Amino acid sequence: MRLKELLSLLPFSEQFSKLYDIEINAIKMDSREIKKGDLFVCINGFSVDGHDYVEEAVQNGASVIVAEREINVSAPVLKVPDTVRFLAMAAAKYYQHPTNYVPLIGVTGTNGKTSVTYLLETIFNHNHQKTGVIGTIQMKIGSNTYPVENTTPDALFLQKTIRQMVDQGVEQVIMEVSSHALDLGRVYGCDYNIAIFTNLTQDHLDYHESMDDYLRAKSLLFAQLGNSYHTNNKKFAIINVDDSVSWRISRSTAQAIITYGIKGEAIITAKDIQLTPMGTRFLLCTPYGNADIKSNLIGNFNVYNMLAASAAAIISGISLPIIKEALQSIQGVHGRFEPIVNGQSFSVIVDYAHTPDSLENVLATIQDFAKKKVFVVVGCGGDRDRSKRPLMAQIAVKYADQAIFTSDNPRTENPQTILNDMTAGIEGSTTNFQVISDRREAIHYAIKQAQKDDIILIAGKGHETYQQIGHIKHHFDDREVALEALQAKEN
Repeated sequence: MRLKELLSLLPFSEQFSKLYDIEINAIKMDSREIKKGDLFVCINGFSVDGHDYVEEAVQNGASVIVAEREINVSAPVLKVPDTVRFLAMAAAKYYQHPTNYVPLIGVTGTNGKTSVTYLLETIFNHNHQKTGVIGTIQMKIGSNTYPVENTTPDALFLQKTIRQMVDQGVEQVIMEVSSHALDLGRVYGCDYNIAIFTNLTQDHLDYHESMDDYLRAKSLLFAQLGNSYHTNNKKFAIINVDDSVSWRISRSTAQAIITYGIKGEAIITAKDIQLTPMGTRFLLCTPYGNADIKSNLIGNFNVYNMLAASAAAIISGISLPIIKEALQSIQGVHGRFEPIVNGQSFSVIVDYAHTPDSLENVLATIQDFAKKKVFVVVGCGGDRDRSKRPLMAQIAVKYADQAIFTSDNPRTENPQTILNDMTAGIEGSTTNFQVISDRREAIHYAIKQAQKDDIILIAGKGHETYQQIGHIKHHFDDREVALEALQAKEN
């Protein structure tokens, strides 16, 4: 592609007219990946500034450099005010605006994003539609899976990936959208048809200056649905009306709003909810009729997830019988209230709950059917929001008979410092907790203590298959370690 075409979306692009005829083979933001004829865009990230690697990019064959400041190198340099914005525009143009050719659903909120995307994937698949999913656990194109680094990747990766999905016949793309991605412009250029809001509770205050700022970032997804109305390109905002900030999300969009909920008045709702240790039953009520749902998923929080997915499916033209069939077919979501079974007489559950609200939801659900003692093994991540640490500990000792505080992903923090932050608000007020810094040892301890009909919740990491200590990710899977501990207890 000629550089002139890439620059066509920029204002005042004629100032670069002398470079119009340069041929661009690919767009890159990693100097190590540059090959002859590539365009290198300097992105100033969290830990690395692409401007510091321009010389390497030129040596590897970059034909043009895009930067935010003057740089003296042998290759032509395009100086722009915002390289993140340029990257999104250039990537969308280079990959021929792929979101114009496939409907796109974005799911945002503190909790439930992964579960909702998984539910939607299952529903669309039951409707014989090929899906593409971009999320926390992995990226999927049809039945093929690929690893991902961030909940929502950068604009270049997204445009390239969605183009790949379009070329492979994907009929529906479903994406988790994090507050970081929205705030950092990673989803610039993505034309969403449906935006879903699950909930807003405390998280990421290491990045956002306040809960108001966190909400502002989340609301961008709904603002970015646009102001215009086209009968052949309808837009919808699907909002959890039971969440206290739902009205502010509603005010951020000009598009049609579909509400869902359990407590307040909503367009899509659940009635006659029956929660059991084996699953959930409820009446799904919609403008197109009702359906009796018998789900293997457990807890009120999963009812909300199913309502959100059902709302998006209904507005996408999928019938209630298909939605019912899909919801009832789901056995579970990896790392979300996932039982670990090895023939033991007590329950072991692994869950991703890593925020105060999600931990409370899961433990409250467990208390609904607990017969005897409840144990919880939980920690908090390092280099992240410190203010939620004592809250997590307070919730753990409130709902569990025995809390075992341990390491999560300490990253560059001292694990003991994190644990001290957690226990600071409960020391002296209760004795139903202990600290075991080594996560493997903590899981083994909890399982060793458990007796018949007890329940152990291993919280915080869920689907993750690593533990990050310093800058190194070590293989660690709570599910594997729990199974290892169960086998050791047998012997």
